[in-house]
Amino acid sequence: MAVILIYFFIINSIGFFLIGYDKKMAVANKYRIPEKILLLIVFLGGIIGSGLGMLFFRHKTSKISYLLKFFGIIVIQILFFFLLKNHLN
Repeated sequence: MAVILIYFFIINSIGFFLIGYDKKMAVANKYRIPEKILLLIVFLGGIIGSGLGMLFFRHKTSKISYLLKFFGIIVIQILFFFLLKNHLN
């Protein structure tokens, strides 16, 4: 159980800091982190960190295409865990 908590702490920290870094690069008109990478972090469990980063840094909050993918991943993960829970019972 501790390993899972450590993993989620790390992946969410990475998500938070990548959103902040991407915002910094966007303001400076420099090389950006591809959305595929940001969404991969979300898919791997970084929903909370990435979501908080989006709110804290005010980044990606008005880009509808990104938000649809972000929330789509959340819905898929909820469905997956719901089905997994029902399968195990």
